[in-house]
Amino acid sequence: MSIIQMKNVDLYYDKHHALKNISGEIKERSITALIGPSGCGKSTFLRSLNRMNDMIQGVRIEGEILVADQNIYHADVNVENLRKNIGMVFQQPNPFPKSIYDNVAFGMRIHGMRDRKELDEVVEQSLKAAALWDEVKDILKKPAYGLSGGQQQRLCIARALAVHPQILLMDEPTSALDPISTAKIEELIGELRKQYTIVIVTHNMQQAARISDDTAFFLQGEIIEFDTTEKIFHAPSDQRTEDYIAGRFG
Repeated sequence: MSIIQMKNVDLYYDKHHALKNISGEIKERSITALIGPSGCGKSTFLRSLNRMNDMIQGVRIEGEILVADQNIYHADVNVENLRKNIGMVFQQPNPFPKSIYDNVAFGMRIHGMRDRKELDEVVEQSLKAAALWDEVKDILKKPAYGLSGGQQQRLCIARALAVHPQILLMDEPTSALDPISTAKIEELIGELRKQYTIVIVTHNMQQAARISDDTAFFLQGEIIEFDTTEKIFHAPSDQRTEDYIAGRFG
């Protein structure tokens, strides 16, 4: 069953046509990888799914993006609630200059949760869901900046999970990490798909093949091919997809 539907989406940065006629569906509780060369529209598309592009001057979007059958670009949509429901993890770990505990509790406090017992429970649950609890349970009051890069990225995932989103967007979440931390994050993503819909931008072909259920190949602002990961990597329909996966360009 699909949770996100794109219908003829075009996005412009002033006169630059960044996304061209994007259509397709993203399945619930699945991992969808977005692949393609730099500057092809992957991250722009990802940011359109929780309206992060709204923050950029001169952006204009046409068409529809439906999440759970609601057009997220409708005038009545509460963007703050939308971003609560559709969390985001960025390329570089970006913990706040606060304690580990306060990083995870941040979103809940913004949304009005004040009860300490409740906060404690959600912080613990979120850190466990991000496979970080055992490593930090005794240092929750220590600054988040004291964690390693891989731990910081898992903390950012815990922070996103704490407000109970349905969907998690990840923009190259392992590109700044070492191979061991990358493997931990990949394992974590595999666990999270049991509860969340995950859309991930990655430049790493092996990573896309390893962890995703479906893959969309972007080129010059268009989706060239969007299918199961198995088909994209082993029997692509378009020669350009095959050329990119084979490393002939990009």
